[in-house]
Amino acid sequence: MNIIIVGNGKVGYALAQTLSRDGHDITIMDKRQSALLRASETLDVMCVRGNGANVRTLVEADVENCDVIIAVTGNDELNMVCCLAAKQLGAKYSIARIRDPEYTESLTMLQKKLDIDQVINPERATAQEISRLLRFPFALNIESFAHGRVEMVEFRAEDGDPILSTPLSRLHKSYPRIQFTAVQRNGQAFIPDGTSVILSGDRVYATGDRDSVTKFFKQLGKDTQRLKSALLIGGGHIAYYLAKIIAGMGVYMRIIEIDEKRCLQLSDQLDNVMIINADGTDQEVLETENVEDCGALICMTDRDEENLITGMYGARHGVKKVIVKVNRMNAMDVMEDLGIDCAVSPKLTTANVILRSVRALNNSRNSVVEKVYYMLGGSVEAYEYTALEGAPYLNIPLNQLKIRKGILVSVLVRERRSIIPFGGDHIEAGDTVILTARAGTVVNLEDAFDMGGSPLTDKRA
Repeated sequence: MNIIIVGNGKVGYALAQTLSRDGHDITIMDKRQSALLRASETLDVMCVRGNGANVRTLVEADVENCDVIIAVTGNDELNMVCCLAAKQLGAKYSIARIRDPEYTESLTMLQKKLDIDQVINPERATAQEISRLLRFPFALNIESFAHGRVEMVEFRAEDGDPILSTPLSRLHKSYPRIQFTAVQRNGQAFIPDGTSVILSGDRVYATGDRDSVTKFFKQLGKDTQRLKSALLIGGGHIAYYLAKIIAGMGVYMRIIEIDEKRCLQLSDQLDNVMIINADGTDQEVLETENVEDCGALICMTDRDEENLITGMYGARHGVKKVIVKVNRMNAMDVMEDLGIDCAVSPKLTTANVILRSVRALNNSRNSVVEKVYYMLGGSVEAYEYTALEGAPYLNIPLNQLKIRKGILVSVLVRERRSIIPFGGDHIEAGDTVILTARAGTVVNLEDAFDMGGSPLTDKRA
């Protein structure tokens, strides 16, 4: 596809890097020469200098032949005008990053009037990600598929877990409703097969329907009780959205915010939330608020260093769930070494949401991509497809389809019923197929199977 990215900050650069690797034709637009110079030197993209809302600049970028325009500058209004102008000039699909909460209430009207196909709010998307992580105190990541019917939960295997050192082919007899879809060991991720075993310290993804996943973790002895309290450090937009999202979950929430004016705003906007005007990174304040007794400590100030230090303090004082927000993407790599398992990045979340949407637009004749989820640092991907009538892989037992190496058919959903597939199971038209694969090995569902044709070719364009 022909894709124009307006704004070459961290999000824009990450998008261009991944989408160009996927085989798309990428044009980057930015007013800053320095930003374009970096992209032109390191990426296989075309660069256009100028304002994304300027018609002349859009025409120079060949917007009339554009399949997707993505506006991710730091200015909400510029992103909206850019999408409006691009659609008027012939762009087929538009995505705008809009951050200001004041626009949230009128987003539906704005999208309709400005002809914006999709709006991404980084802070709201990050709050949604955090709310999912709060479901299980032990979970490192949680993602849902098939309209919430299927969950993929990342956890760390520990000494004493009954799943250790047993081939997965035998584990499936004990846990027939669970599929182990991905494992990371010593920094290396792989898709397990029947001979694979899980070792203590591994990061493991368990997949199944919601009830089966909950039952599985209870059998492991994990704490599946929903958290009852949360302490938020920093009262920014993410804290506001998170409080709104979990308002009906029965979680007692406190927000510590150093700015008195912002505290007054939050107290007016949020009900049943305690707002504390103090420095949440101060050890004495944390001791006063009994941080060791809270179910979750969520550090969301504007400074990565303060979030990391406060998160380490909470982890060392026995807080069950510590979640840290980081702005610099490379900071995610040191989290585990610091004893912090859960980190969120608004920039990374924004890039991932947009990448999922773009890939979902790139459907084939035999399947529709509903969702793409990036796992274990992006080294593994999970896909949700809808199988279409006439596909060559339909109604053939999986053990006869020659599934390509590094790919796992994780779950089938048929008529609202989830199926953990074995060799004798098959895919029917209309099925939701959840696939796990090494990053970059799959674009469309048919890529997963060797149907006797040529090796996997690039079908992204």
